[in-house]
Amino acid sequence: MAEVELTIAGRPYRVACRAGEEANLMAAGALVDAKSREALSGLGALSESRQLLFAALLLADQLVDGRVDQIDTGPDPALVDRANRLADRLESIADTLEQTQQDA
Repeated sequence: MAEVELTIAGRPYRVACRAGEEANLMAAGALVDAKSREALSGLGALSESRQLLFAALLLADQLVDGRVDQIDTGPDPALVDRANRLADRLESIADTLEQTQQDA
């Protein structure tokens, strides 16, 4: 198991991944960071959890839009399901982060 340090929305995160996947994880982290900054610049002051939620939604929107161009019947249901599960996980993380901030 490898570990990568990502900086997203100005905050450092240590994330575990499989050996050999470090570069992909760092590239994914850079995308999330860029989208979190885009969300912040477009929407103004956001809590960390909301900033990450909007970053995920912006990325999911790009994925869905990219697939719609390739498939006449609409978004790939598997991709939509993955995006929904990711959004659910991010909302759970956001809730935990907000609760941690309130408890501090």
